[in-house]
Amino acid sequence: MFTGIITDVGRIAAVTRETGRQWGDTRMVVETHFDVDTIDIGASISHSGACMTVVEKGILDKSDYAGWYSFDVSDESLDKTTMGDWGAGRLVNLERAMTAKDELGGHLVTGHVDGRGEVLEIEDIAGSKRFRFKTPDDIMFAIAPKGSACVDGVSLTVNAVGKDWFEVNIIPHTAEVTTLGKLAVGDKVNLEIDLIARYVARYLSHMKARDD
Repeated sequence: MFTGIITDVGRIAAVTRETGRQWGDTRMVVETHFDVDTIDIGASISHSGACMTVVEKGILDKSDYAGWYSFDVSDESLDKTTMGDWGAGRLVNLERAMTAKDELGGHLVTGHVDGRGEVLEIEDIAGSKRFRFKTPDDIMFAIAPKGSACVDGVSLTVNAVGKDWFEVNIIPHTAEVTTLGKLAVGDKVNLEIDLIARYVARYLSHMKARDD
């Protein structure tokens, strides 16, 4: 589980296809400011909203980053998220899994991407930025004004909702310490709906099916 509060912006160092494996998973190497000595093999880290498992790690010398780690990405994840477009040099929002003592500054985030959105508009407003994201029809039910949504791993408050879009305001701090400040119109983003909304919708669907 995660909170949607980004604690590092890492950089994709390499993307390779493991062709010798049955499923042909893609391996990605991430350079990070995290102290990799404190990251266990098998640990979960959110990468712009997508939870991945650490399989290797190492220290970096003479680099802007402290260390590196790698993870394998299934074809399913490449297809359902923006990760299929990632290459060397790509900056990604990083968050390590929460612990019981962490401050829950955002909202409960699973790291399971529900769909891909697209930046429709960006407007500067009194130092902040207003973003409008086009949203897949099958997750619009869970987007509500003043509710929470996760965009590329960042917990955000929804300000306005349309038929197939929602808007958020991003303060200068968030723009500076995440990749959101570098987004442009037309860019794709990973979206995760609110966890509570997902289960409420599932419950209502179950009740309707039972009544039918």
